Amino acid sequence: MRKFSKGDHTIFLGDALEVLREKTEDNSIDLIFIDPPYNIGKNFNGFRDKWENGEEYVQWCYSWLDLSIKKLKINGAMYVMTSTQYMAYLDIYLRDRINILSRIVWCYDSSGVQAKNYYGSRFEPILFCVKNKSKYKFNSKDILVEAKTGSKRNLIDYRKNPPKPYNKTKVPGNIWLFEPRVRYRMDEYEEHQTQKPEALLERIIKASSDVGDTVLDLFSGSFTTGKVAKKLNRKSVSIEINEDYVKIGLRRLGIQQSWQGDKLIKPEKPYTRKNSQN
Repeated sequence: MRKFSKGDHTIFLGDALEVLREKTEDNSIDLIFIDPPYNIGKNFNGFRDKWENGEEYVQWCYSWLDLSIKKLKINGAMYVMTSTQYMAYLDIYLRDRINILSRIVWCYDSSGVQAKNYYGSRFEPILFCVKNKSKYKFNSKDILVEAKTGSKRNLIDYRKNPPKPYNKTKVPGNIWLFEPRVRYRMDEYEEHQTQKPEALLERIIKASSDVGDTVLDLFSGSFTTGKVAKKLNRKSVSIEINEDYVKIGLRRLGIQQSWQGDKLIKPEKPYTRKNSQN
């Protein structure tokens, strides 16, 4: 396990469970974002995202879920992702341990390979959980989106006295459309298989934390969470077990400019399908 820090931002190179147990105090984190391997067989720089069976995978998930809940402050929030195949197991497990306020669907289109014999998956589920449903942060005014009825149709709400136009903005519902997914040749693209859009993390961090709060990402990957946390003046703690991905984080968060004598720079040309991992 190695630790890299600069200012309000820390990266741990190591196993998430070990870092949570040994380096993270209980009741110390304001917001936790968890986007783990999905157990669907992707190759993350030599790590095959596939457990022996589904039971082993969900038991592993339960381990870091239990620890994460301990690390949350009493008014803290936690967002949890996994594949559609396994989210039901995590949902049921968490119901007796934390308050699930929303079940969010992040949906997108895809220009890649399309399913031919069934309905292909075009969404990923997210659980929005809080430790205390009577005391948690939700900055609704910071995440308002366009209300099409009010802004485009200019209808009048006659239920009000006196009647008034519908609001032009609203709090997002639980269907989130951020498309396309982060793909090759996009400005924010990094060399990672399952990078999440900055817009997705920006909504989560704005809604469930304040300036100066600490945001923890258990499986940092492309380090989008840390980058957005820094942009929004939050503190960040990022955990990643893969050295090559940690180098992305060191660069994106401005913690180091070099690694073992080599300058950390973003490749000029994003990967293409030909040289991306399968």
